[in-house]
Amino acid sequence: MQDESQPMRILVADTDSALRASIAFSLTQAGHEVDAVSDAAGVLTIFRRDSIDLLLLDMGLTAPSAIELCRTIRRSSTVPIMVLSARESEDDLVSSFDAGADDFVRKPFSPRTLVARVRALARRAQPLLVTTINAGTLQLDLEQHTLRVGSRTPIHLTPLELKALQVLIETPGKTVASERLLAHLWGHQSDRERHTLKQLIYRLRAKLDGIDAADILQTTPGSGYKLLLRKSEAVTNRTSDGVRK
Repeated sequence: MQDESQPMRILVADTDSALRASIAFSLTQAGHEVDAVSDAAGVLTIFRRDSIDLLLLDMGLTAPSAIELCRTIRRSSTVPIMVLSARESEDDLVSSFDAGADDFVRKPFSPRTLVARVRALARRAQPLLVTTINAGTLQLDLEQHTLRVGSRTPIHLTPLELKALQVLIETPGKTVASERLLAHLWGHQSDRERHTLKQLIYRLRAKLDGIDAADILQTTPGSGYKLLLRKSEAVTNRTSDGVRK
């Protein structure tokens, strides 16, 4: 992934030809190279052939759907994905994030707003200098998108789940304010993002519950969230080569 201030190769997929052209024009004016297609088949053809830095997918795509397309791309790539939707559907938002999308933008939007959201997403997707973060018996693998608790089987994380845990695991036992998590995940905060954060934490707890570790992630009422470790485990180590430091 390139520096967010540098030109990017962006792939736009939208079923609305006028909107597709408008998005492509705005991003081109902002200095980016844009490929614009009308269907999922076009997305897969270009994505598999060329090096793409960021994807914009219309929720109206079919055969496969935008959600299925997200899942397919996530099996082999961590490219930033933004989903665009004209529907007022919370299910669409949740399904998009579960499938691996990094951001969700409702239509209509101004060209200036979209360019800013693309820039913010690119900034949040910058390559990480470390590959694993360890805190006691917890090991967060930033490359594999997994969390391991002790010797248990690693659990797979969506990009947003990984980003949330990355912040929480840096300060084990201490509350991370909701505002900090919102800024880290989306670069901004609104009632929609606050609600989405609550759902994200709920889904993380469900995954942890599957490995008998649900009590690790706790809510601090009116403040934020924290990861709880036993006192003997409250040591955090970061590694870039698998060696504890």
